[in-house]
Amino acid sequence: MIKNSKEKYGSIAIALHWFMAILIIGQLALGFYMVDLPSGLQKIELIGWHKEIGVCILLLVTLRLAWRMRNISPLPPKHTPYWQQLAATGVHYLLYAVIFALPLTGWLLSSAAGHPVSFFGFFVLPGLISPNKHLAFLFFTAHQWLAFGLMGLLVVHVGAVFYHYVFYKHNILRRIFP
Repeated sequence: MIKNSKEKYGSIAIALHWFMAILIIGQLALGFYMVDLPSGLQKIELIGWHKEIGVCILLLVTLRLAWRMRNISPLPPKHTPYWQQLAATGVHYLLYAVIFALPLTGWLLSSAAGHPVSFFGFFVLPGLISPNKHLAFLFFTAHQWLAFGLMGLLVVHVGAVFYHYVFYKHNILRRIFP
């Protein structure tokens, strides 16, 4: 099943979900690791990888949003309170917004710092703004806070799955597995 149904996500949505989940968790770990490294070749290499994976995530989230807009989403489990349905929808929209905003702020940060953003050597993204130290600091700070926000949203997202499983016996996780 390629497309989503009322009961389950389709193979495209599932593949995008799990591939992005792996990339995003890796990005968060890499980002927090490399920030504390001393300046040097290793840090520069890791920042390069971080940027390239960030561009990949930006492309994937754009594709995922387009796919989601053209497909239905599975219905919530029966007897799910309305407030939980609203909360789930809100968290999903916030996840998309933050996942989209993080690579954009990273790109803006690189532009403001005067550093190019390459996509695995295939092409270099154009600078979005002229180099500016103050804006670089602003976008660095926004990028960090968005990363913290994403971690919080991921905890809520995964926590809700386990909450439904433990308290309601809803195995909603099976809907996003192949």
